[in-house]
Amino acid sequence: MSYLVIGLVALLASGLTFYSGFGLGTLLLPAFALFMPVEQAVAATAVVHFFNGLFKLALVGRRADRAILLRFGVPAIAASFLGAWCLILLAELDLALEYRPFGLPRKVEAVKLVVGLLLLGFAVIELVPRLRDRTFGPHWLPLGGILSGFFGGLSGMQGALRSAFLSRAGLAKETFIATGVAIACLIDFTRLGIYATSLSNGGSRLDLGLLAVAVLAAFAGALLGNRYLKKVTMPGIQRLVAALLFVVAIGLIAGLL
Repeated sequence: MSYLVIGLVALLASGLTFYSGFGLGTLLLPAFALFMPVEQAVAATAVVHFFNGLFKLALVGRRADRAILLRFGVPAIAASFLGAWCLILLAELDLALEYRPFGLPRKVEAVKLVVGLLLLGFAVIELVPRLRDRTFGPHWLPLGGILSGFFGGLSGMQGALRSAFLSRAGLAKETFIATGVAIACLIDFTRLGIYATSLSNGGSRLDLGLLAVAVLAAFAGALLGNRYLKKVTMPGIQRLVAALLFVVAIGLIAGLL
């Protein structure tokens, strides 16, 4: 079941997110979280997101704006170290909230609570037009890199913030997409080093077969998206995704997932 669910989510998410405003990680993280601890779900999502980013980079990367890569990407790399380190600390923190709703024992670890709150925040942003459509001028690009990198390292949620800051940089659509993909790859490469060290030290291993299915499905989705979805904005799908994120976030915060 996990292979089917993850494969379908990766295929659809990669295709839909090639030109839309929400990210592959936003959709894939909740799917992985159904089958593994949330800190491992973040790491697994990062692997798929990174390889899918490299694939997209091969398709459109030549159009990336190098000046913006420096102004946005360098702060993002530094901040992603901090975000990934915070995730590892939360996962190792021996602190949990225990309660018994309707007589059933529930336990909410610190990492689930924090990631759940972040998912809830991004769901609210997607559901509220005033927040979703907020943009920032080009002089805010370094701050955008810091915020996108930090939250990318902590939870993988980086696409919405990155788009909010890059959308006012005066880039053509193809350059905007290519630059965003390149920045995402930089953040993913950085945080994966932190995740891999932590998983290795803790004796945990990701399901390589499941990762392979997700990566291949994401490649197929990227090809389909690049070919058929260039003029699609899909606001209805974005609202549906936000609603699903809201459900998953509540599940994590309440200890149900």
